[in-house]
Amino acid sequence: MAKFKLIVSDPATGKSNASEIEGARAQALIGRSLGETIDGSPLGIAQSHLRITGGCDKNGIPMRPDVHGGVKKYIVLSAGPGFKPTRHGERRRKLIRGRTITDETYQINFTVSKAGAPEKKEPAQPKPVSEKPMPKQPEKQPEKARPKKTAKKPTKKSK
Repeated sequence: MAKFKLIVSDPATGKSNASEIEGARAQALIGRSLGETIDGSPLGIAQSHLRITGGCDKNGIPMRPDVHGGVKKYIVLSAGPGFKPTRHGERRRKLIRGRTITDETYQINFTVSKAGAPEKKEPAQPKPVSEKPMPKQPEKQPEKARPKKTAKKPTKKSK
């Protein structure tokens, strides 16, 4: 049976929520790929569309969108998920996982791409304008053109 830890991030609020799912709800995610947009209601997140942005397996091996399938593979990386170079131009062979969600996937990261209908809020009251006028800024005087300094040629001293 599949069991996943879901991390759902909302860029509008800047917050993220973590939850776990297993059983039939988790089976709905198997075979999906990174970058796909799915409906959030089967996962328990009503009225929202979620985009799969990443994930990892139980050993912490990250998923990469440019590797097909759900296999583990060694590839040469220069940047991106799975490798942070310490110097310019550095490349290294690293173990990563493909972009398809499998039973070995432990954590899946989502981003809310389309939220449901927002709750109705009272209209914001305009802030009262202060009666005190703003102090005037002194006008800047244009700088006078300075003559350019020319370097003097060294003169030869006679002995």
